[in-house]
Amino acid sequence: MRKSSLLVVTIAVTGALTLSACGSRGAKTGSDNAGGTTKVVIGVDAPISGKLSALGLGIKNSADLATKKANKDNLVPGVTFSIEAKDDQANPTSGKQNATALVDMKDVVGVVGPLNSSVSQTMQKVFNDAKLTQVSPANTSPELSLGPDWGSSKFTRPYASYFRTATTDVVQGKYAAQYLFNEAKKTKVYVIDDKKTYGAGLAAIFQEEFKKLGGTVAGSDHINPDDKDFSAVATKVASSGADSVYYGGEYPEAGPLTDQIKKAGAKVPLMGGDGIYDPEFIKLSNNNSDGDLATSVGAPVEELSSAKTFVADYTAAGYKDAYSAYGGYSYDAAWSIIEAVKAAVEHNGGKVPSDLRTKVLAEMAKVNFSGVTGQVSFDQYGDTTNKQLTVYSVKGGEWKAVKSGTYNG
Repeated sequence: MRKSSLLVVTIAVTGALTLSACGSRGAKTGSDNAGGTTKVVIGVDAPISGKLSALGLGIKNSADLATKKANKDNLVPGVTFSIEAKDDQANPTSGKQNATALVDMKDVVGVVGPLNSSVSQTMQKVFNDAKLTQVSPANTSPELSLGPDWGSSKFTRPYASYFRTATTDVVQGKYAAQYLFNEAKKTKVYVIDDKKTYGAGLAAIFQEEFKKLGGTVAGSDHINPDDKDFSAVATKVASSGADSVYYGGEYPEAGPLTDQIKKAGAKVPLMGGDGIYDPEFIKLSNNNSDGDLATSVGAPVEELSSAKTFVADYTAAGYKDAYSAYGGYSYDAAWSIIEAVKAAVEHNGGKVPSDLRTKVLAEMAKVNFSGVTGQVSFDQYGDTTNKQLTVYSVKGGEWKAVKSGTYNG
């Protein structure tokens, strides 16, 4: 995912900004007749509707805010930015269809998204074949950037068009295991996943690291993503003697799962990744999640001095939905595309090149700026160089940060 997913940007957006998901469908990149500027569109793909929409809408709105900032500051003279948002409903098939549609829009020079790693798997080749830059603010599956043999330390970048501002599950899973074993002092964990790319991969990385540290895996199981009755696995957890649960998956299932585990008699904390770090998790747990834990990429946006203006201007913009877990990373993902557009124009004598999409991709590897979430740059695999993570705990019905740090291996 995402999952899950993380220095100073001055944002001077004033007045009430309205949500925009506009774009010129199918039009060639060229002059805007009304203003004499070139229209440049940044695509956005996220679950704008459905059970993960709380995260998807934050991605969409934050990318939109970045384009408004660039326009207000006239960051790239002669260019007007906008977004074209597509709803994938966290469905890989819909994601691939959206990728094809965005490729066909000639104004689109880069895409922010998606949320889910499983969706990204169906989109990557479509974007790469079209030389269209993709920057995910939330994908965490290592395979997307390091290839299928990453677990054997054989790193091969599958697609040169793929980048992300969220760190990977290699980092997140190990960080979670180290916290649970070393600091939470839990030694016997029950591991559950939802069988999806993000959840299963994260759980496997966590489990391997937990055992290396000396911990015991009391049992492991899988659930179906669309289920709501987890009584069978809850009973197994309760009878296992586990002092904790690790869940690889997302909040729509994690909330009811932790509720049912506790009602089955296992009064132990459930820990997960950035996929469960959302207020909806607490609601879906019937407020039976105090003490539960989650890791998420980066540091809490609200606590970053670099993000203060972003937080204030997001509120001033009047967006109905919160920026959620990936707002800052979505803003930075969009801004990285904007920076690449700026470089491409500057390197073409101040004029928008006719092959802007290709030029943007060429410039992405060199992008380096102080963003909302920290210093934004990419390594040779397209992964973020920002390896900061935070552990959160549910306290009094709210997520509270309990530890932030940088993973160094």
